[in-house]
Amino acid sequence: MYGCQQVLLHPHKETQAVLEFICSEVNKLTNCGIYYARQLYFKTQRFIGKYTLDKELKSNWHFKALRANVAQQALHKIYDSFKGYQALIKKWWAGELDNKPRLPNYRKK
Repeated sequence: MYGCQQVLLHPHKETQAVLEFICSEVNKLTNCGIYYARQLYFKTQRFIGKYTLDKELKSNWHFKALRANVAQQALHKIYDSFKGYQALIKKWWAGELDNKPRLPNYRKK
C-alpha cells in the first residue's frame, strides 16, 4: 500500500504556469497512451507490452514536451492499469468476481 503526502505550494506566477503546463502535458500524454492501448485491445484482443507505449509515442509532441523519465513513468502507469484489468478479467472468467471489470478510462482535462 502506498501513502500520499500532500504539500501546499504557493508558487510565483511563472512557476505555477510551468507546473500547470507539465501537469497538462502528462495528462494529455496519458490520454494518448490509453487511446492507443484501448484501440489495440479492441482491434486485436491483445494487451500492450511494458515498453510498447514508449516506442509508439516517443515521436508524440506531448512526449517530447516532457523529460523522458517523466513521460516514460506516465506510460508505464498505463501498462500497470491494463495489467490489472487483465488480471481482473481472468478472475471474472473464473467466476471469482460478480461484476465484469471495465477497461481503464480516459483522464479528465
